[in-house]
Amino acid sequence: MLDLYHKTCEECSKLITNRYSTSFSLGTRVLHKKFRQAIYGIYGFVRFADEIVDEFHQHDKETLLQNFINDTFKAIDEGISLNPVLHSFQRVVNNYNIDHELIQAFFNSMAMDLDTSTYSDTSYNVYIYGSAEVVGLMCLHVFTQGDKSYYKHLEAPARSLGSAFQKVNFLRDIKDDFNERGRTYFPDLDFENFSKSDKKKIEEDIKRDFDHAFEGILQLPKGSKFGVYLAYKYYLKLFKKITKVEPSIIKENRLRVHDLRKIVLLFSSALRYKLNIL
Repeated sequence: MLDLYHKTCEECSKLITNRYSTSFSLGTRVLHKKFRQAIYGIYGFVRFADEIVDEFHQHDKETLLQNFINDTFKAIDEGISLNPVLHSFQRVVNNYNIDHELIQAFFNSMAMDLDTSTYSDTSYNVYIYGSAEVVGLMCLHVFTQGDKSYYKHLEAPARSLGSAFQKVNFLRDIKDDFNERGRTYFPDLDFENFSKSDKKKIEEDIKRDFDHAFEGILQLPKGSKFGVYLAYKYYLKLFKKITKVEPSIIKENRLRVHDLRKIVLLFSSALRYKLNIL
């Protein structure tokens, strides 16, 4: 009967992924089946932690986050949790020997969202690492399946991919982050006077991350390469859409890639992957 409990908790993480992110869900679905559930487990975990700091405004977010942190490490240590999201996640951590430092770095960045509204170059890099790069590294632990040398070889481009995704999110959500949460992630950025040169500088930084990440994607194991490539293509499409508009547009609108376009990306990416012309 424990298998039924495992499966039920894993289904909860899958549901969270499907409900919260169509793009991430799409990329996960095309992974080899041996990887899918672990990636759902990682996403469900990080999504709920992010919800605490971003959405639970009527509650004591600091206490909620600390309780979630305590419950997470307790679940990992004991190998079980009655919280289905944490039970699913601890199985991934323990099955793939995910470094606990990555989890703590993630929580450190979530805590920054509770009391940090502007960022210096240093704190920005710390936040990017903990909120995004370590998530890519958790996934890399799954994809490399305990091969430490393979993991180290792909560690840097995996970090770049997480960084690129997060920075695109920051650009896409710049209006909501400023107006609803009082945050400006990009260092020394004056939201009220967001200029073309500001935007161009950010975009050049993101492009460097994308270019470096792509080198690593090409070297991923076969069962994970297409799923990661699809997520890369989706974010690259969103990034290119953002680069074509004036700063005033993203200050007023949250740009997105429509679902139909995502389906087109799926089929075009599948064709390129099959023909080995990534």
